[in-house]
Amino acid sequence: MTRVSYVEKGQADPAIREMFQRIEDRGQPILNLFKVMANCPHIGRNFMRLGYSILTGEEVPAAIRELAILRVGVLAQSRYEVTQHIAIGLKCGVWQKQIDDLAKWSGSKEFNDKERAVLQYTDEVAQNIKVTDETFAVLKQYFSDHAIVELTTTIGYYGMVCRILVGLQIDIEGGEKA
Repeated sequence: MTRVSYVEKGQADPAIREMFQRIEDRGQPILNLFKVMANCPHIGRNFMRLGYSILTGEEVPAAIRELAILRVGVLAQSRYEVTQHIAIGLKCGVWQKQIDDLAKWSGSKEFNDKERAVLQYTDEVAQNIKVTDETFAVLKQYFSDHAIVELTTTIGYYGMVCRILVGLQIDIEGGEKA
């Protein structure tokens, strides 16, 4: 069970209530993560805005974005994050075999050179913060500065998301503990 309360739409700050309504209007559920973030309306509102901006993206292909997000979830041991993004990843073109091999991606043949560059970069940003010149040079072969900033923001944001999910023990929708 979560360590803090879930704020339901009717209890939420008006700005959060409006965001929750827009989510429902798109036919999507209000995730437990969002209900937790509603405890802190100013940060919660901007947290959700940034997350939406990342998910709609600009230059990073959706499948690449989802591989990075899933890898961050694996590294952080966040079942909630991985559970939520498996379905998104599959819709965006990530293969089930790639998802299955994410924990051991460096020894897998399921990833092309571009995906391997992204996963190596994700590992270094998520685990070390510092990225080697070699890793960055390989990534730079595939992505513009714009896309690299977008990818780095994605990795950092989902690292923060995992810390919230795991630290606050937010339940996966349906009752399973994250």
